[in-house]
Amino acid sequence: MANADNIVWHPGAVTAEHRRRLLGQRGCVVWLTGLSGSGKSTLAAALEQRLVADGRAAYVLDGDNIRHGLNADLGFSPDQRDENIRRIGEVAALFADAGLIAITAFISPYRAARDRARRAAKDAPFLEVFVRAPLDVCEQRDPKGLYAKARAGALREFTGVDAPYEPPVEPALTVDTAARSVADCVDAIVAMLAERGVLAGPGDA
Repeated sequence: MANADNIVWHPGAVTAEHRRRLLGQRGCVVWLTGLSGSGKSTLAAALEQRLVADGRAAYVLDGDNIRHGLNADLGFSPDQRDENIRRIGEVAALFADAGLIAITAFISPYRAARDRARRAAKDAPFLEVFVRAPLDVCEQRDPKGLYAKARAGALREFTGVDAPYEPPVEPALTVDTAARSVADCVDAIVAMLAERGVLAGPGDA
């Protein structure tokens, strides 16, 4: 392992303003958090589709997809969940630094881990969106059958059943997917991005 004392950050010659001028937007992280079945992945995909249709550079980092590759070596213990979020927080920060709107869809149950992801974003906006749905609604949806397995004891340390979920204290936005349509939730997030100046080019700031 390399000695950390010998590792330095090398700033690039392309500034955030250069990227903003090129893309007509400000790089940011839209961090969707909520229980399994709350609608994070569905909402993330719809948001990405809407932004790209509007000419924006956006990309979804989905929890299941990341575990197929980058985080395939991690399980679901509290420590491994933390490492999962640490890694994706760093990847999302790099995407935002490149000028993209990085959309993440992770349960990310622990506030401390989400706060670390926020710190990784540094100067880029980190917009935590609480995708809220009651536990009973999430269980009724149960698209992967995970709640049923957890209730039967076949799946341990499952968030909302025998592992905790710590909701955001001051999210940038809360969307209630039990009460609002996907389209309405996407509209709310896009409006937030506009209000925060993410969708503004250099001449619009």
